[in-house]
Amino acid sequence: MSSADSTEAPIYAGLVEEQGDVLAEVRRVAEEVLRDADRAIDFGAVRSSAAYR
Repeated sequence: MSSADSTEAPIYAGLVEEQGDVLAEVRRVAEEVLRDADRAIDFGAVRSSAAYR
């Protein structure tokens, strides 16, 4: 969160200070899950067969 954001949303800034930035943590975990899924599942065959349709 930028300093401009914290002055515009002081309640949110206070919650982030008390509880941590939950939205940033969720975003980080979601990106990690997507990377793990991409490594675990090969969608290459699905993509190439859809291209032929």
